[in-house]
Amino acid sequence: MRGLKKFRQRVRPEWIDYNGHLSEAYYVLVFGFATDAVMEQIGLDETYRTETGCSLYTVEAHVRYLREVPPESDLVVTTRIVGGGAKKLRLCHEMVVDGVLVATEEILALHVDSARGRSASFPDKVAARIAELAEEPPEYAGRAIG
Repeated sequence: MRGLKKFRQRVRPEWIDYNGHLSEAYYVLVFGFATDAVMEQIGLDETYRTETGCSLYTVEAHVRYLREVPPESDLVVTTRIVGGGAKKLRLCHEMVVDGVLVATEEILALHVDSARGRSASFPDKVAARIAELAEEPPEYAGRAIG
């Protein structure tokens, strides 16, 4: 299996703000769901988390809100693994509505052993999957706010 599956989510009515569009917090919620979908695809699924007590913790994120998202939109999130290491994973999410890029999120996540309260190396199988899926980062990745 090559590549990550796209994540799809329909905008819920309660996610619409007083301006009539998707509220900013819900962009991040949907990106969080997309991160969960990546975890499933690289071997950090629910069984793994239950058996090991390890999971990904997001430690840094940068969101760009590019377009307003109207009610009842169908969101499609494409994710790229753009970096990694023994204990870390860097993802870039791109959210699209009707073929138009509406938001991006870049995150840095650490693989954490919750019982020990500190980062832990990925299992070899997960590390290999991350390496297999790694891509070049998009042009916006790594930018500072400004």
